Amino acid sequence: MKISANDIRVGMIIEYNGTLWNILKAQHIKPGKGGAFQQLEMKAVKQSTKSNVRLRAEEVVEKVDLDEEDYQYLYKDGDSYVFMNGTTYEQLTLPPEVVGDHAQFLKENVTFRIRSHNGEIIDVAPPQTMEFEVIEADPVVKGQTASSSYKPAVLENNIKIMVPPHIEAGSVIVINTEDVTYLSKAK
Repeated sequence: MKISANDIRVGMIIEYNGTLWNILKAQHIKPGKGGAFQQLEMKAVKQSTKSNVRLRAEEVVEKVDLDEEDYQYLYKDGDSYVFMNGTTYEQLTLPPEVVGDHAQFLKENVTFRIRSHNGEIIDVAPPQTMEFEVIEADPVVKGQTASSSYKPAVLENNIKIMVPPHIEAGSVIVINTEDVTYLSKAK
């Protein structure tokens, strides 16, 4: 399906110059002089190469139609990761190259979206928000409450993130998996 450069969003898979690309970052820029454009940071699906591209707003690219299915993460088997389809109970064992940077979000029994193109699995996407326990957080420094200061914290999967001062070790928080940022404290 052909789409304009303005319609490209993070997480889409597009075909550009004969290669499949996963969109990591997309920013629409309208300079004071000249036409608007879309600044993209992309990662090749089959290779581990990244590219930064500027596409004019009127340019058209091919959005790749993907088959998507929900699979539940079960466990790590050596270097590979095992997922199960909740409907058919079919199990998939995926190598680290396919899971990629999303391996940091793997938690048992969490449902991930597995995307494939022409029968080949190309991507594993976590839910947009996930809950994690804070295992380490710097103590609050008195007197820093005037500004909205954040402090570093480490989550249960060794994810490093900035959190508000009131978050302590043992707290459960909700994070945005798209940009790995703090959203709220879990209820």
